[in-house]
Amino acid sequence: MLGYALHLVPPFGGDWHPYRDSAVAAALSRQAPNVVTSVNFDQRGLDTFAEEAILLASVIGAVTLLRPAADERARRPPGAGHVLQSTRLAGYLLLPVSLLLGADIVVHGHLTPGGGFQGGVVFGTGLHLMYLAGSYPALRRLRPLHWYEYGEAVGMGAVVALGVAGLAAGAGFLANVLPTGQFGQLVSAGTVPLFSIAIGIEVASGVVVLLAGFLEQDLAIATRRGRR
Repeated sequence: MLGYALHLVPPFGGDWHPYRDSAVAAALSRQAPNVVTSVNFDQRGLDTFAEEAILLASVIGAVTLLRPAADERARRPPGAGHVLQSTRLAGYLLLPVSLLLGADIVVHGHLTPGGGFQGGVVFGTGLHLMYLAGSYPALRRLRPLHWYEYGEAVGMGAVVALGVAGLAAGAGFLANVLPTGQFGQLVSAGTVPLFSIAIGIEVASGVVVLLAGFLEQDLAIATRRGRR
């Protein structure tokens, strides 16, 4: 079936692109300048929902496997070691910029290149500049882990709620049922920006929880036989 489908793909360089034309027309009808985000969070929202469910299950599975075993005990994390002052300064300066950039990419994902996936990864990884520029204890103080555990659940719950709202309106699961507003405005494109924000919260929280599991295992876990 894949080979047959590839055989029917329009030749490279041609002017017949039915999927592109349909996707662009659908995005513009929803007042969403970013066609890619419109495809992810509107036209094929069910695919995105499945991807987020896979991410949630992956994080849960990884954190479960990384939890302390019976022969392990938690110990105080080591110190920060030697960090160049230039590295420390760059990290502290870039930390708020990275967090602001991640939030901006999420919120404006329906207008400019970006969206919940990209912005969530930028936010989640940018938070760990504190570890690179400072120390592991500083990172732990900066990101109370239970906040992000709740955030992951809230983000996924918001996606489900958006889907149920479409069913309640009689238009189908994850259907775009809100007013689309004016083209190019922040409040526009119906449910697309809400979907993007929910995905951004889920992805950012999932990245933080996942990295916290790896760092905790590497830096704060020791066995009776010695450090792993």
